[in-house]
Amino acid sequence: MSTSCRASSGLLAAMTRVLGLVPVLLLYLGLAALAPAAHCADAGLHPKQWGAIRTVIASQLEAFKRGDAARAFSYASPAVRKQFRNASEFMRMVRADYGPVYRPQSVRFLDHFMVSRRPVQRLRLVTQDDAVLILYYVMERQRDGSWKIAGCALRRRPTVSV
Repeated sequence: MSTSCRASSGLLAAMTRVLGLVPVLLLYLGLAALAPAAHCADAGLHPKQWGAIRTVIASQLEAFKRGDAARAFSYASPAVRKQFRNASEFMRMVRADYGPVYRPQSVRFLDHFMVSRRPVQRLRLVTQDDAVLILYYVMERQRDGSWKIAGCALRRRPTVSV
């Protein structure tokens, strides 16, 4: 791993301990947009892993659509699960802070990249009122090899779906 990858990974961990996951995620994704994502190219994933990541995200979105709180919560990383304690609290947060993700009109997977050895999957989401959002899902590999969602950041596009 390159020195810049190790340094940015350590910075991310330290910032998360001090500020919490959501503000750090937003800040870090903003910084990542300014720097070439390829600086950690040595941490790339096999295409099958990116497929597994897309499956996890799509499964959680489907669980949201069905109102299946337990299933949606099961795709969250241990840190997210610890933060929200149970499926009901998690769904309350999703409805309040991530309403467009709860029941989107449509979703399309876009590109993916690595930030500090963490996979980030971009999605284009169209809301029920035709607003276009770009979502950044940060993923975390578990000891058993499965993937969990460590965070999600939304960015509103200045366009409306046609």
